[in-house]
Amino acid sequence: MAKTRSIWSCNSCGHTQPKWSGQCSACQEWNTYAEEIQAPTKRFDTTLSSPSRPMLLSEIEDVHYPRVSTSMEEFDRVLGGGLVPGCLILVGGDPGIGKSTLMLQVSHNLSKQGKTVLYVCGEESAEQTSLRARRLRLQSSSLFILSETLFSSIRAHIEKLKPDVLIIDSVQIVYKGELSSAPGTVSQVREIATECMHIAKGLNISTFLIGHVTKTGDLAGPKVLEHLVDTVLDFEGDRQHGYRMLRAVKNRFGPTDEIALFQMQAEGLTEVAHPSALFLQERKKEVTGSVIIPTVEGSRPLLIEVQALVASSAFSTCTRRSTGIDSNRLALLLAVLEKRMGYPLHHCDVFVSVAGGFKISEPAADLGVLLAIASSFCNWPIDPDMVILGEVGLGGEVRSVPRIEGRLKESLHMGFTKCVLPRRSKEGLEHTDFKKNISLIGVDKVEEVIDTCIGAPPEQPTGNRCPSLL
Repeated sequence: MAKTRSIWSCNSCGHTQPKWSGQCSACQEWNTYAEEIQAPTKRFDTTLSSPSRPMLLSEIEDVHYPRVSTSMEEFDRVLGGGLVPGCLILVGGDPGIGKSTLMLQVSHNLSKQGKTVLYVCGEESAEQTSLRARRLRLQSSSLFILSETLFSSIRAHIEKLKPDVLIIDSVQIVYKGELSSAPGTVSQVREIATECMHIAKGLNISTFLIGHVTKTGDLAGPKVLEHLVDTVLDFEGDRQHGYRMLRAVKNRFGPTDEIALFQMQAEGLTEVAHPSALFLQERKKEVTGSVIIPTVEGSRPLLIEVQALVASSAFSTCTRRSTGIDSNRLALLLAVLEKRMGYPLHHCDVFVSVAGGFKISEPAADLGVLLAIASSFCNWPIDPDMVILGEVGLGGEVRSVPRIEGRLKESLHMGFTKCVLPRRSKEGLEHTDFKKNISLIGVDKVEEVIDTCIGAPPEQPTGNRCPSLL
């Protein structure tokens, strides 16, 4: 019998070494090493159709990847136009967010097209998965359900059935009997992902791996898991509103940062064709601290509402809270308001939230967030027919943003008639027809934005913008 030996594996990046150390030498993370028993294993070998050889770039023929539609337009767009045969896709998300429901609906749609689908439900029994399918009113003659966690048995069924699509729910529950570690450990997850990669590429099977996330929101398992797969999809959302968002974090067959919006209902997940209307349907006009921002996610422009609340603090240490916006970016905007406008925000509690559970990461939303804070501070509402966009620098300057035309088209589609934008971005629209349909207000400084959109309340002097807090 071959001798086993103990190794230490990093939970963050998967780096292995023979001895324990406090810091990983590869990713520089602390206290991430876990002990594993390394045993000789037999890998899944694929038969190559022809021996490989080095080739010149000019000798390689262009390959067109055929796309298979999942009958869900939003899901196809996130994948880059459809499902590519032989691809390996990792779907991650919080427990109970709807990953199994989404994959079951995708399996049903593919099976209706004549594709043979094998759904491995390791965390549930076949009866439980059947109950969910009946609740979703899904019936198909080519959708097979397998309740198994031992990978050798799963591989035997794959070789016998030869499916077109394979779904493993989840990768953390499947294990290899040759390894002594428990399911879900770094070694098990890494080995299972590697085996699935050989299956997908060697047998040309489109494979989905459903993965859990950690407490910090990252995908559980080593980072090598994300490097092995072709596409990483992040499934997130707000359970209170029932909204679900599918985001492409990595995609070798299409663009990244694409999003698809779904809504959880009794019959399952339904696609949202017009997310801007969904985010703005509960918007209240003439409310202080509310600003509409046209943002871009992937190739799709969206209109979202940012709300701010500024209140005087009774404590020496003020509160700064943000939902859907980076807290570091919020601190920068508050410093710009204090320096350039003289607002005493260091005596106030500031709360900023994006309505609908959406998250904004692009700097084009800086000007809208800043104006929402100023509106709440001055207790003066923003024009409800106006949208705000622009990046704010530390000097108080308003910088240009990309893809301005798509943002304006979405704003016009939703009925907005005014737009505050960087002056340089406005100059690039001089020869377009946008000026006929929407009033464009170009600004260079934060002071111009405040004077244009807020100014001073009529009953107060010009130099006193918020008497209750100054």
